[in-house]
Amino acid sequence: MSPSIAPARRRSRFVICLAALCALLVPASSALAAQHLGQRALHEGDRGHDVRVLQDFLTRAGFPTPIAGVFGPDTLKNVERFQRAHHMAADGIVGSGTVRALRSAAAHRAAAQQGAGHGGAGDAAPSQHLGDRTLKKGMHGHDVRVLQDFLTRAGFPTPIAGRFGPETLANVKAFQRAHGLTPDGVVGPGTVQALRNLGDHSAGDNSSPAPTAPVGHARLLSNGLAVAPADAPQAIKDVIAAGNRIATKPYIYGGGHGTWHDAGYDCSGSVSYALHGGGLIDTQLDSTSFESWGSSGHGRWITIYANGGHAWMIVAGLRFDTSGANPSRWQPADRSADGYVVRHPTGY
Repeated sequence: MSPSIAPARRRSRFVICLAALCALLVPASSALAAQHLGQRALHEGDRGHDVRVLQDFLTRAGFPTPIAGVFGPDTLKNVERFQRAHHMAADGIVGSGTVRALRSAAAHRAAAQQGAGHGGAGDAAPSQHLGDRTLKKGMHGHDVRVLQDFLTRAGFPTPIAGRFGPETLANVKAFQRAHGLTPDGVVGPGTVQALRNLGDHSAGDNSSPAPTAPVGHARLLSNGLAVAPADAPQAIKDVIAAGNRIATKPYIYGGGHGTWHDAGYDCSGSVSYALHGGGLIDTQLDSTSFESWGSSGHGRWITIYANGGHAWMIVAGLRFDTSGANPSRWQPADRSADGYVVRHPTGY
């Protein structure tokens, strides 16, 4: 065997093994894709953030359940008990009807406890349930994670980190302004109830729905943020969520190329950041590099336009572009593509 053939065969075997490993990992990641309670029907064996929120609501509704993120026998038993207590089919499947009933029962029970004088946990209390204590910047815990989940569901994408940091504070204030509340960044009963009302609506009550988007198309909110379409792949939802995080950051030439977390981002730095958020790119690219990145032509979900001086992209029908950004990089899609090379992430 010639010296030049041996390395090629070794590389071929490595690629085959890597492809097989990826195939094994895809089902697990798909099972964890849903992050928000009500986006999918939950069954025994499911796992993820939405399962933790389910367990939190069961506990709040009077059926104490370990918040483990895995839909095991204890969770199944308590779901069936809750369903029987609320005159529902006790099948152990958490669909939109069970989600609505859980949110309503938890809210009513919290109101009753507050009326009876049991709701006064202090700032330092290790609260596990959103609404048991007033939340402020600097606090952390499971209730902060639930708050961040509700903010995301309400159209204000917030990393679910469990710590009330500057980004959570900014999104709380934005939510409060949007709903006629005092924008003080303090999450008290009024803010919690407004968030839960949106949660109830998004779980199936169409009387006053939370922000949604048409099938296949993202929606642009008045605050400059984008709402991903419900039918989008998780990677596309993650790209949009990442884009939202920097949508109103200032333009800084070279910004976003030395670090993922920067004070501002230029055109290609912005595109790189959003794609990285969706797991579609692992290093920052400049606009010239985007001319040969991915696959040629328009994509189903993302299309990138690049030349030697500028880069921008269309994601689920919305333009993400530093040019013309006001109030954010998310804008209507209408813009001439003359002079740009058209590329897209392979598979999207």
